[in-house]
Amino acid sequence: MAPSNSPPSPAASAAHPYESLTPDVVLDALAALDLHGDGRLTALNSYENRVYQVHLEDRSAVVVKFYRPGRWSDDQILEEHGFAIELAAAEVPAVAPIAVAGRTLHHHGGFAFSVSPYRGGRGPELDDFEVLEWVGRFLARIHAVGARTPFVTRPALDLQTFGLASRDWLLGHQMVPLDVQREWEAACNTAFEMIAASALGIGHDGDNDPPLKRLRLHGDVHPGNILWTPTDRPGGGPHFVDLDDARTGFAVQDLWMLLSGDRAQQTGQLSGLLDGYEQFRDFDRRELALVEPLRTLRLIHYSAWLARRWEDPIFPINFPWFGSSDYWKGQIQMLQDQCEAMAEEPLYA
Repeated sequence: MAPSNSPPSPAASAAHPYESLTPDVVLDALAALDLHGDGRLTALNSYENRVYQVHLEDRSAVVVKFYRPGRWSDDQILEEHGFAIELAAAEVPAVAPIAVAGRTLHHHGGFAFSVSPYRGGRGPELDDFEVLEWVGRFLARIHAVGARTPFVTRPALDLQTFGLASRDWLLGHQMVPLDVQREWEAACNTAFEMIAASALGIGHDGDNDPPLKRLRLHGDVHPGNILWTPTDRPGGGPHFVDLDDARTGFAVQDLWMLLSGDRAQQTGQLSGLLDGYEQFRDFDRRELALVEPLRTLRLIHYSAWLARRWEDPIFPINFPWFGSSDYWKGQIQMLQDQCEAMAEEPLYA
């Protein structure tokens, strides 16, 4: 049995599927699609999946994503692809997979994978009001497409999937050390009670208010998923990558992770985003009350995400601080801070 103050040792687990994903397997998968690499292959930053930039013999470059086994079904991956293709058709700058032999989803060596064009860029300068406004415009365009039709197989981002399910998995798998387990569970439950009473839990802002509208989202709009190219070049500006976390939810989910700093700073950033957003699409200001509940759910979901992935060798290497009693004590304090934040007046812009 693993020590009570740490996740299970990866050495005690069976070999992870990604250990078989060698460079030769990556190149063979592409060759099966008649895409022949010239031998240059670079692993890109991704913990959830394995993503590689591969240079081809024709001097072009592609990005190959091997999906984490067991995370999404083929139908759920195809919904991600369909959404990306819809966005590209609407001239929204989101990177969509390439159809090879009429398909965007392929299989090789026990892995599902896709191929996309390579698009470079740098992170956006989110302290620049004009950049925030520009990003806001494109988020509105993503949401305009996302509101057309619902996802059928992709899950929602809500209290159940991100909060309750994460808590129950962590407790059920004894991932929280016994010396802090009761206090952590109590902090979770207090937070969940507050979230359940919010519009995130009941779907509206009051007994007589219409329900908030859910739509297809990018789902994980943080600065690392926005790449910026020089605006003096054709097609310059932001483009969005990695729809792997696309889910159903409220529009504010794709805005709040771009906010940082103190309340005044976040208010200024939010103003920039919404100035751009509302040039293309209305934004229901009631959703601003969901920023702190969504931040709280992500905090709990993140711990469960780390724990669920611990058998993957790159996780203990890159997150050595995870799982100790000190880690969970820090989580308790952050949950208590989040309860205070949820009790405050929401941001406004």
